Amino acid sequence: MINRILIRIKVIQILYSFLLVEKQFSLSTLPESPTKEKRFAYSLYLDMLVLMLKTAESIGRRGGDKPLEETRFIKRLKSDDTIKSQLAKYRMSPYPFEGVVDSLAEKVKESAIYKNYLKNRKENKIGADASVWNEICNLMIFPDAEINQIISRRENFTLKAVDRTREMLEDTFSNFMASQDGGSEAIAALHQSLDKARELYFRLLWLPVELTDMQERKLDDRRHKLLVTQEDLNPNLKFVENSLVRSIRDCEPIRNFIEKEKISWEREDRVMMENLLKAILESEMYQDYMANPVETPKEDCELWRSIMRRIIFNNEHFLETMEDKSVFWNDDLDTIGTFAIKTFRKLEEGAGNDAILDKYKDEEDARFGDELVRSVLKNKDTYRGYIDDAIDRTLWESERLAFMDVVIIETALAEMLNFPKIPLNVTLNEYIEIAKCYSSGKSGGFVNGILGKIIPVLQQNGVLFKS
Repeated sequence: MINRILIRIKVIQILYSFLLVEKQFSLSTLPESPTKEKRFAYSLYLDMLVLMLKTAESIGRRGGDKPLEETRFIKRLKSDDTIKSQLAKYRMSPYPFEGVVDSLAEKVKESAIYKNYLKNRKENKIGADASVWNEICNLMIFPDAEINQIISRRENFTLKAVDRTREMLEDTFSNFMASQDGGSEAIAALHQSLDKARELYFRLLWLPVELTDMQERKLDDRRHKLLVTQEDLNPNLKFVENSLVRSIRDCEPIRNFIEKEKISWEREDRVMMENLLKAILESEMYQDYMANPVETPKEDCELWRSIMRRIIFNNEHFLETMEDKSVFWNDDLDTIGTFAIKTFRKLEEGAGNDAILDKYKDEEDARFGDELVRSVLKNKDTYRGYIDDAIDRTLWESERLAFMDVVIIETALAEMLNFPKIPLNVTLNEYIEIAKCYSSGKSGGFVNGILGKIIPVLQQNGVLFKS
């Protein structure tokens, strides 16, 4: 029931919300009017960050893989102007910790910290690189006797200044990890959104039952009026005896879900239900249905398919109720409504309990959303670099791109590069369509153009193997 089209839309909605408010990572700065102690602490702070960067560069595996150099923390350091200036300085003068880089790299490579990181990296866990450098710093760098000897020989050394350096590094790690917190939260939000889509599916299936029950009670009330007509005593029961509604009511998975979740459209919004029923009873399709003496399952199903499409899904009060119940539902209505109507057809054909669509087609689809979110969050800096390289600077400024367009392109790149079974043209077409629907009027063409520039470069560089 929840297909990849819907999952892609959900992933983009969730990532847009989380990345838009993501805390930006930044390094500590030298205080104004610094004392000798503060200057010492800040200078050591920068040198410790450079030491981590150089250590990461020194740890490699077969095939040229450098796992710690690929962590987002190191990537952020490499892109920081202050660290770039520090590295430039040490191209002209000796780096004070140069003599311990190789030995530290060997110790890190043999450590449980590094091995646990490799395991978490292989499992593609969100935040796998968020704490590894904090652990390396606190458990391996500062306790190292050789490193402490070098620190103690620095001009203006004091233990208090070293403590200040450690505090600055702790703040930096905390700042970095706070900028990563959206990972687990984003996946939790994705699951919530998909669960709500599943709930909407069952709610739409159950809606004809409650509307029919309302009409049946109204007909019964008329029989007990003080002044009754022949029509009150012998009403046309074709609508309330609709065979599709009876099949929905008898379907065990639907009934179990409604009972478990304690769902009642009428209890939740009786005014909306009255409004819908009135619109149905006054419609031409209802009048034609009631006037036709022929009663067949096909006709009964077609009535409700038409009611859902032409009345309910376009009813302003119903749409307002959807928006009040869930921020996700109005966006989901087209897709989930289509699935509900397909289920009506299966019930008409006598499928019974088997008419209900599984939440996911298979395990691969069930994992698709989580893996897509992880891929974007893990590599978004790299993907943003691809976007910036592809932009025509005479027409666009990188900083002024529509953020939704950036998220769509990054998600498309994550799918292209991490899901080898999905054809390239499928991914490209899906995200162009999403851009047309969820961003600006020109976004479809923009997304197409940027991806059209990025893809050949990635293919030529051996990064993307699809054609």
